Amino acid sequence: MSFAQYTGRKSLEAIAASAEGHGKGLTKTLGPFSLIGLGIGCIIGAGIFVLTGKAAANYAGPAISLSFVLSGIACAFVGLCYAELAAMIPASGSAYTYAYATVGEIFAWIIGWDLILEYGMGAATVAVGWSGYFASLLNSFGIHIPAQWAEATGEAVKLADGSPGTAIFNLPAVAIVLILTALLMLGTKESTRVNNIMVAFKLFVVGVVIVVGAFYVHRANWTPFIPENTGTFGSFGWSGILRGSSVVFFAYIGFDAVSTAAQEAKSPQRDMPIGILGSLIICTILYVLMALVMTGMIPYAKLGVADPVAVAIDVTGIGWLSVLVKFAALAGLTTVIFVLLFGQARILFSIAQDRLLPGFFSAVHPRFRTPFASQALIGVIVALIAASFPIGLLGEMVSIGTLFAFLLVCLAVIHLRRHSPRTTRPFKTPGVPWVPILGIAFSLLLMFGLPLATWLRLLVWLVLGLVIYFGYGHRHTLLPAAPAE
Repeated sequence: MSFAQYTGRKSLEAIAASAEGHGKGLTKTLGPFSLIGLGIGCIIGAGIFVLTGKAAANYAGPAISLSFVLSGIACAFVGLCYAELAAMIPASGSAYTYAYATVGEIFAWIIGWDLILEYGMGAATVAVGWSGYFASLLNSFGIHIPAQWAEATGEAVKLADGSPGTAIFNLPAVAIVLILTALLMLGTKESTRVNNIMVAFKLFVVGVVIVVGAFYVHRANWTPFIPENTGTFGSFGWSGILRGSSVVFFAYIGFDAVSTAAQEAKSPQRDMPIGILGSLIICTILYVLMALVMTGMIPYAKLGVADPVAVAIDVTGIGWLSVLVKFAALAGLTTVIFVLLFGQARILFSIAQDRLLPGFFSAVHPRFRTPFASQALIGVIVALIAASFPIGLLGEMVSIGTLFAFLLVCLAVIHLRRHSPRTTRPFKTPGVPWVPILGIAFSLLLMFGLPLATWLRLLVWLVLGLVIYFGYGHRHTLLPAAPAE
């Protein structure tokens, strides 16, 4: 049996025809500003409101701003590659679709399966963080959610009377996932409009925090800017900057999510590069500025909490700003969940169109023009995960999945330039092959900054995916079988 039967490629013409869908596909309603909004909606969230503080306190100190610069540079090289492929192959599916056109079916399945984990677990993780901010905000107004309904199933909690108890499930996390799922089921145009409003609000608040916080910066908090390494790799020093960059990379999943909306863009050849690169540039600048302000306002060791921005703002003594930050954090985390749920449904849509998953996942509602049924199933599964599991090392798990996808996208650009040089490219990555090679190098560098346990979890998930591929996907593929040798 030849391995060639598993590496068949889907032609660019077949992908384009599938994207058109003969009038039965997804509705093209997204312009460049909506695409930038999708990217910012996903990028500006957990990275600023949760991960920045923990990465500064545990890994990089004030030099966490350099960690964001390193991640931003890596994303710039990869983002240019994404922009070329998204304009050239305007279909939902992101890196899965690009891999199918370049390195073959089995590799496309592996990356698609990886993206399913990345988006689903990412949404569940952020939903748990959203629940914490929501409970904190309600506490500010004297409203208290019973502890047994605000933590993961089985977690030890303290009840209202002070006695110990056990959590039933995380009700706020479930609620936000199901509400956003319902919104996404009802229409892409309507749901992205709500997303754009929340994005505008949180950008306003982030700008206010940067401007106001700058007046409360004490330069002594930046000394030493790069704390001395403790003797352990990743614990401060230059290796700490690398480890911090690997952790906060979770925040950059947003521009990858923009590419999943290619099939719903009004003019994907023009708008996809604008959405991907525009959101990436804006968010990298804001991340660096926020990191500098936060570590300048209070000692970095005090930022290792669930709500680091609120803790930093407390030093100003401006009560209304603290409440505003909590509202912005909720809006920020809401849009992250929104985009991750949106992106996962589109990836499943593309995989199912290729028959590697059941047709259920590619069914489009006749009125709402959305993958209605699969979006509902995704929402229920993510809600159950968010209700039952606490936040652990999922951020690192999502980071390694993202970096793996980025590496394949850079390889795809090099491959297509060599094997399809005459194909029309509305946007061309400059400096090929050096820009993609640098994207690969930075992705590998950041992957090596993650612990062994994260690699092992990824391996287990990929093995499970291969079982499904050989048991179902390859048996139903649309590609013709390779001739026997």
